[in-house]
Amino acid sequence: MGIWIVNGRIYNRETDRLENKHLLIENGRLEKIAEAEAAALDTGGHEVIDAGGRLVSPGFIDMHVHFREPGFEHKETIATGAASAVKGGFTAVACMPNTRPVADTPEILRFILDKAKEAGKARVLPYACITKNQLGRELTDFAELKEAGAVGFTDDGVGVQSAQMMKEAMGLARVLDAPIVAHCEDETLVKGAPVNEGSFSRKYGLKGIPNESEAIHVGRDILLAEATGAHYHVCHVSTEQSVRLIRQAKQLGIKVTAEVCPHHLLLSDEDIPGLDANWKMNPPLRSPKDVQAVIEGLEDGTIDIIVTDHAPHTQEEKAKGMQLAPFGIVGLETAFPLLYTRFVAAGKWSLGFLLDKMTAKPAEVFGLPWGQLEPGCEADLTIVDLELEQIVDPSAFLSKSSNMPFAGWKLKGWPVMTLVSGNVVWSANMR
Repeated sequence: MGIWIVNGRIYNRETDRLENKHLLIENGRLEKIAEAEAAALDTGGHEVIDAGGRLVSPGFIDMHVHFREPGFEHKETIATGAASAVKGGFTAVACMPNTRPVADTPEILRFILDKAKEAGKARVLPYACITKNQLGRELTDFAELKEAGAVGFTDDGVGVQSAQMMKEAMGLARVLDAPIVAHCEDETLVKGAPVNEGSFSRKYGLKGIPNESEAIHVGRDILLAEATGAHYHVCHVSTEQSVRLIRQAKQLGIKVTAEVCPHHLLLSDEDIPGLDANWKMNPPLRSPKDVQAVIEGLEDGTIDIIVTDHAPHTQEEKAKGMQLAPFGIVGLETAFPLLYTRFVAAGKWSLGFLLDKMTAKPAEVFGLPWGQLEPGCEADLTIVDLELEQIVDPSAFLSKSSNMPFAGWKLKGWPVMTLVSGNVVWSANMR
C-alpha cells in the first residue's frame, strides 16, 4: 500500500515559489505530484499523511559527518548518529573514516554499511582513507575500497602532508572516477593551537591556528588536481584565502568543489564567550572577515554545498577546557533551522537557495541519485514546519553527544517528519 502526503507545499525552482501539492508514494518512489485542489482527493485506500501546509523537501544530504563507530561508541554510534540525522531532516550522510580502526579496509566499510542497514534510519555512505591508518605514509587500495562501497577518499581529521602522496592519490582517484575529499591543514603551523589566530587567542594568551595553515594545502592541492585531472573536494572551508583560491581554480576550469559548515557561516572568533570548549572546532571559528568571505563564496557558487561536520564528544572530554578538549561540535539536528532563521527568514537568501545547497547540489557534486522531487525519484523526503519556533535544547538531541555552541538559540524552520524510500523513519508526532 502506498502513501499520500496531502496538503504539502513544494518549492518550484522555475517560479521561485512554494506550491500546494499532494504527493503519492508507491514502492518506495515518488509516483505522482498532484495539484492540491479544493475537490476531495481520492486516496484509493492508501495511507494518508497530512502535511498541513508544511514544506515537503527532498531529503537533506550531509557529505561530512563523524559517527565514531567503530572504536568511539561512547561518543556516537552509527545507530545514534543515523537517528540524529533523520531528526534533522537528513536522509543521506557520508561518514568520515577516522574511527578506530580507521576505515581503510573493505571489512570496515562493510561493517559500517551493515550497521547502517540494521539501524534502518538514514542512508550512511562511508568514506575510505587515502592512506593506511591515516598516517600519510602508504596509500590504501582505492579500487577494492571503492568496490566495497566507498563514496570517496579522505584522511579527514588530518591533512595529507606529503604533496607526492596526495598527487599519487589523485591519480588513482581520477582513474576510478572517485573524489579526493581533503582536510586542508599544514601540521607545522597548527601544533598545540586550539583556536584561530586572532582576537580571541590574543586575549587569552593561546597559540593560534593561522589562516594560511588551511590555504597552503588548498593551493597545493588545486595545482595537483589541475595536473592529474582528479575531482578535488575541499572540506569545511573557513578562510578568505581558501575561498579566493577555489574561486580562481573554478575560473580556470579545474575540477574543484567545496563545502562549508553552518558554524563558519554564523560565528566568528569574536563571538566566543570564554574558555568553553563547546566553541572549539577544527577548522576554528575565524575572523568576521573570513565569515563574510565564506558567505560570499557560498552565494556566488565558489563553495558548492553545506555540510555539518557533525563531530560528537562527551561532556567529560569537553570539560577538559579549550586547550585540552578535542575539536568538534554536533550539528545534524540544528543545521536547517539555524540557516533558515539567520539567512532565509532574515531575507538574505531564498528558500530555494538553501534547499539547493542541502539537497540537489550535494547529490550533483558526488553523483548521488537523490536530492530531487520528481516522479520516479526515490521517496527520500523531509517535511519542515517553517513557522515552528523552538529553543535549541541539547538534552533533547538523539545524538549521544550535545557539544555545540547554539544551546538556547530560538530558531524557526524545524523538520517534523523524515521519510527514506517512502518509510517514515522519524516523526515529531505530526500524524
